[in-house]
Formats: sequence, structure tokens, C-alpha cells
Amino acid sequence: MRALRAAATVLLGAVVLAGCGSQGGGPSAPPGSGTRSAGGGTTASGPAQPSPGPSSGTTGAQPAPGKPSGAPAGSSAPGSPVSPGPSSALERLLTVTRSGGIAGRTSTLLIKGDGSWTRLDGQARPAGTGKLPPERLARLRTALGRADFAHLPKVPKGGATVFDGFVYAFVHEGHEVAAGQESLTPALRSALSELPPFEAG
Repeated sequence: MRALRAAATVLLGAVVLAGCGSQGGGPSAPPGSGTRSAGGGTTASGPAQPSPGPSSGTTGAQPAPGKPSGAPAGSSAPGSPVSPGPSSALERLLTVTRSGGIAGRTSTLLIKGDGSWTRLDGQARPAGTGKLPPERLARLRTALGRADFAHLPKVPKGGATVFDGFVYAFVHEGHEVAAGQESLTPALRSALSELPPFEAG
């Protein structure tokens, strides 16, 4: 009987100690562990987590302030002027100045890429305008290509001197060539034959 009573006393003490521990007397639960709620769920006992900001609906890096979304690297800011490239139709195809002759007059022809031309007198005043037909413009371009301005000397020499002859100064694709009429290459002569008259009349 004494042994039974001793065992009952030890068991009762253990139950009492367990009841005290459940009321806060025992060790605290580790952070983040949950306790059973009345509804059957668990309630987190760890520190509150910060709520995320408003969702933007997209993932990945956000664009830097002041730069439009989706703008390619190196693009100019909105509103900055953009200079369009020159149109090939408006670029200068050829400039030819003719001087000398018996009268000693000077006149210049300016030919654009679309075949439109302007004639200037000796004082660089407009003295006529027009436009080359497409087939004539095509022949002029062919002659200029054959002339090979990049490899022509700036002052070609050749042929017998023609007194009171004309001197022609060409400018094409940044290259300048000046030659007396006796020194003109066949390709330069072909180019001249496709040009409008140097003088009206």
C-alpha cells in the first residue's frame, strides 16, 4: 500500500507541474511556432512581417526615375530634337563651274539627286532652273561613276592647249577636279554632254 501511495503522489505531482507549465510557468515556445486556436487553425507567435508594397503587376527591375519605360539604352529624352538624315533626292549630285572662253564668262550648274538643277551666273545669282529627264539623269550618274573622281588628279593634264578655251571645275561626292577642255577625260566629256546649257538662250 505504501508503494502504491508513493506512485500516486509522484503521478499527481507530475500532473500539477504540467498544468503550471501550460499556464506560462514552463519554457516559452520558440519564435515562429504557432498555437492551436479555437477554430482549429494556428496563430503565428513570431514577429510581424512587413506587408509588401502595392503590386505593379510586373516582375523584374523597375525603370530609373525620369527615363521612359521601354526606352532603348542611349535614346534621347522625350522632347529633344532629332535631326533627320538628308534625303538623297535633295543631296547635291554635282556642281560644275565653267569659265573662260572668248567672252570670259563664268556660270555654274548645281545638280541635285532627283535631277533638278539651278544655273548661276558669274555673280552667283540664279539664272534658270529645270529638271533632267530620268533617262538623262541615269546617263549622267553612269558617266560620273566611270569618271572615278576619287582617283582623278585635281588638275588633269593632257592634250594640246586650247587658247580662249573653257576651264571646268567639278565637285562630286566631296572630290574636286579642275581641267581645261583639252584635258577632259572621256567620262567627264560624257557627263558634260548630259548637263543643261551653261547659258540661257
